[in-house]
Amino acid sequence: MDSALAVLRPPPHDPGTPALSVVDMHTGGEPLRIVLAGCPEVVGPTLLAKRRYMRQHLDHVRRRLIFEPRGHRDMYGAVLVQSELPDAHLGVLFLHNEGYSSMCGHAVLALGRFALDFGLVPVPLAGSREARVNIHCPCGLVAAFVACEDGRSRGPVRFHSVPAFVLATDLMVDVPGHGKVVVDIAYGGAFYAFVSAEKLGLDICSAKTRDVVDAASAVTEAVKAQFKINHPDSEDLAFLYGTILTDGKDAYTKEPTTNICVFADEQVDRSPTGSGVTARIALQYHKGLLELNQTRAFKSSTTASVFTGKAVREAKCGDFKAVIVEVSGQAHYTGTASLTVEDDDPLKDGFLLK
Repeated sequence: MDSALAVLRPPPHDPGTPALSVVDMHTGGEPLRIVLAGCPEVVGPTLLAKRRYMRQHLDHVRRRLIFEPRGHRDMYGAVLVQSELPDAHLGVLFLHNEGYSSMCGHAVLALGRFALDFGLVPVPLAGSREARVNIHCPCGLVAAFVACEDGRSRGPVRFHSVPAFVLATDLMVDVPGHGKVVVDIAYGGAFYAFVSAEKLGLDICSAKTRDVVDAASAVTEAVKAQFKINHPDSEDLAFLYGTILTDGKDAYTKEPTTNICVFADEQVDRSPTGSGVTARIALQYHKGLLELNQTRAFKSSTTASVFTGKAVREAKCGDFKAVIVEVSGQAHYTGTASLTVEDDDPLKDGFLLK
């Protein structure tokens, strides 16, 4: 049996549906499934056009990658595509249980390592301790900086965000089951509503995940119903991605501040949420609670993993005052797989438990 198993062959599958070859990683406990091969060509002149094309024509690929029985409701995915930007080393489409994101910080941290290790960027010069990887995300060009040694990644990665800004502060929304709740809305490549968990009767560090999901989802739906999200550059970016519940500790301290992000279809981020950290830094800077290059630590309430973030310079996004935010974290490889589909499998397009 050992000799038979030593010869690896893909299991039986529908010959009309190529197996999806993937590399699995995680950043702070949040998974990322990167497609190496098997995805049909994603067509479009721009990255946002490719995102629309995949949603309209290739959504079965997302379902097979993300949904059970090959994934789970909190799985996250990345499909690499060509970018139209001359400075980009790669373009990426982000996949989750509901659809397609505009930005994903934990994925950018993982993709920085992946791009270096899989030869998608030039080999760093001898003696280099860091390699730059320009990743074109749907929200724009994001620069990742990957710690390296002898041309290979070592784990720590940081990125510089697109301009992050505050859309609304002290917005009063009527949340079913919770009454009037004051929220802030900020953008870090994706829009989030921010609210202290205490305002919803929860302790962010001890509450059950189901209670957190219910409360955060109620806030998300209330904001969507009562407030119009707009982005100065593109309507494709003008949507509320989710709600981040915090411990309320927004004033600067050297101690980590804890939060949890619930996004898409009640998907729970295991990491501190890279684009959420970006938006939260922008919010704290906007409120005068942070100075430029003042580093804060952000801890996930689910895994206790930590990202750090700081506003590195001021910027503009349309008429909004914005900041470029640096987020740092640690990404890890977890495995590889060949995801196959048999023609007679009634669950070949996946399913999600509600």
